[in-house]
Amino acid sequence: MQDFSFPGAQMPVIAAPGLRPFADLLVEVGAVQDVGLSPYGGRRLIPIVGGRAGGVHSGRAWSARVLAGGADHQRIVGATLAELDARYVLETDAGELIYVANRAVRSAAPEVMQRLARGEPVNPDQVYFRCTPTFETAAPRWAWLSERLFVGNGVRLPGQVALRFFEVL
Repeated sequence: MQDFSFPGAQMPVIAAPGLRPFADLLVEVGAVQDVGLSPYGGRRLIPIVGGRAGGVHSGRAWSARVLAGGADHQRIVGATLAELDARYVLETDAGELIYVANRAVRSAAPEVMQRLARGEPVNPDQVYFRCTPTFETAAPRWAWLSERLFVGNGVRLPGQVALRFFEVL
């Protein structure tokens, strides 16, 4: 990576952040509610009806279920880009609730985006699907989630969305 110079100042060495796997989610979704084209782009809402999540934290495996009642609010910006804003709750096997707000971008060639919109299977290598989840909880064991940044990637499947979240170190 190129060092940029600042007149009269020495730029310290800043390492690139690392990533640590945090969670895998398989989110089940309902039928698309297509609102249509608004002045701000196409609007779609996809109900979240369930699913599972799990991972490893501090050397211990954990698992949760995705509660029904959330939704993925989508803005179709153009033929190649959709902005996603999913909100839902995880309930760990210990009964702890974790609120998830996950913003994402999904882009692909127009014909691939059309296939996704129709619910058809698409090769994940043809789609750029990246996200930035945030978490909120009252559970003391999970309080650290609100103090970290996370990134992830995803794959849209018929009736499901598969996600992998990473803690930014």
